Amino acid sequence: MSASYPRENLEKRRQQSIKNATLLFLAFSTAFFSRLVATAGAPSEVNFVHLAVVPAASLYVVMSSRSQNFKRLRAAQGLLLCLLLFFFMVVASALFSQAGLINIALSYLLWMEAYIFLCALVYISLSSERLEKMKAWTIKISIFHIGLALLQKVLLDAGVMKATKMNIVPDNVQGVFYLSGGGHVIAASVSIAFAIYCISLPKLSLPLKAGIAIASIVQLVSADAKQVLLVALVSWVLLILTKVTDLKKVLIYGVIAALSLAVLLWCMENLDSFRGFNTWVRPEIYGPEGEARLLKLSSIRIIRSYHEDVFSWLFGLGPGHTVGRLGGWMIIKYKSLLMPLGATDHPASQEIWRAIDASWLGGKSSMFSPLFGWAGLWGDLGVAGLLAYLSMLGVIWTTICADDTSKFLLITIPVNGLIFAQMQEPGYMLYTVLLIGLKFQDRTLASAQRTRRKPLRPKAYPMAEVS
Repeated sequence: MSASYPRENLEKRRQQSIKNATLLFLAFSTAFFSRLVATAGAPSEVNFVHLAVVPAASLYVVMSSRSQNFKRLRAAQGLLLCLLLFFFMVVASALFSQAGLINIALSYLLWMEAYIFLCALVYISLSSERLEKMKAWTIKISIFHIGLALLQKVLLDAGVMKATKMNIVPDNVQGVFYLSGGGHVIAASVSIAFAIYCISLPKLSLPLKAGIAIASIVQLVSADAKQVLLVALVSWVLLILTKVTDLKKVLIYGVIAALSLAVLLWCMENLDSFRGFNTWVRPEIYGPEGEARLLKLSSIRIIRSYHEDVFSWLFGLGPGHTVGRLGGWMIIKYKSLLMPLGATDHPASQEIWRAIDASWLGGKSSMFSPLFGWAGLWGDLGVAGLLAYLSMLGVIWTTICADDTSKFLLITIPVNGLIFAQMQEPGYMLYTVLLIGLKFQDRTLASAQRTRRKPLRPKAYPMAEVS
């Protein structure tokens, strides 16, 4: 009996690990496929389900897991501390601005949902078999997403989709994010992230990697998601800057960046499918008085005009009161649902929308939108919120991102935050941290296996002196 007890205990832990991994993936699916479910006829409120399911599933996984791996413990503890810090910043901001309780809950979840999920993902102990299955699931749903986006493009070109009398435009090449605002950008961002992830997997064949990369680029061009390519190039350059102490990598990555830029410029000049990338090559709109600059920074100017004291600078105008996802869209769209729950709004949001409507660039491209992530974070939560969020990124960089693929994926998050609201887009954010978490689990498991295989050195005993 005593000999079998450890084996029984090990089997229980293995079954719990399988259950936790499956639960996390199901929770992830409630966000990743919610747009598709809503398009199929489900009520639009289905898009809120993940806000309850993902945190609840993540909390259960953390509470039911007992990891003894130092790397997992350090990563999870760092994330938990940052999650608590950010929560206190949201509450403090709400207290000073008299924001509603529902504003606190929704703002916190919109900013931190993906990191709550990441905390659970890095904490659980996975066997190599379970990890491979999770990677296989990720690859399958990603290929399905790309395939669906390319099918949408084919049907769009064939005129089949126009028969539905929907407002079908190239932006509707959106994969699983079909018929959502900005879905073409989200869809292309996910596909490019998937291609980068696949390139880093040594077990995938070269033809498969090339096929996925080509399909992702075709989807990006078909959807006219120009900003996704810009984000990738900027993120790559920033990654190079983090390698200044490694001259070899700087040279290799620099050559890759230069070649990629040269190919893009050639395509813009010679291929019709890339002509759209020339649309905003207009230097006059980016100058000090250029319309693009004035519109982009209008949210900063308007938010500053409502700062009344030092607390406004420190804690912002309140969660959901400026141009974050909550204040910029959700309270407006779901007013009949949220206002009875005590949601509060602010004149700043309305004034920024009036600035968008008044500009000839307003609505033309999200590149010039004043409703971008960092503006929303600073506007809602002030400098304290910015520092709390940056601390989260710092913990992930130092404790979870140990390879360049993970670092590149993480860099795309703040870069996207300079353009639009993807820092609060659940599909993009959960998918990005899923890939980062899988890379972390891969390295942690490989490190543990190397440690177990390492032969023990025999103890050295002093030689007895021979008299």
